[in-house]
Amino acid sequence: MNAQRYLAFSLLALALLFIAWFAPDTHALTGFLVFATPPILLAVAALRGWRRAGFVSAIFALLWFSHGVMTAYSAPQARGWAIAEFVLALVIVHAACLPGIRAYQTRRRAR
Repeated sequence: MNAQRYLAFSLLALALLFIAWFAPDTHALTGFLVFATPPILLAVAALRGWRRAGFVSAIFALLWFSHGVMTAYSAPQARGWAIAEFVLALVIVHAACLPGIRAYQTRRRAR
């Protein structure tokens, strides 16, 4: 699996997490628009080959990570969802950094 697909699948997993998390809420539509739409759009951008999709996803992942940690500490009833959120945020950062890591390793082996 290439890095763009790995990134896209990670983003879609996060979007599905948000959809499942906010579905029983009274303001589910707002939750979908605020939380689920950005990872879906970034996944589509990654699959279509947008070169900055990884960078933008990593920036958003910092926000998702912070939100997940904050929610895990402050809302015990949502701790499972929050832990899944910040783990997926770390996976997204890894997926976004993977092309750079591979390029560095290739350059290092060539020396």
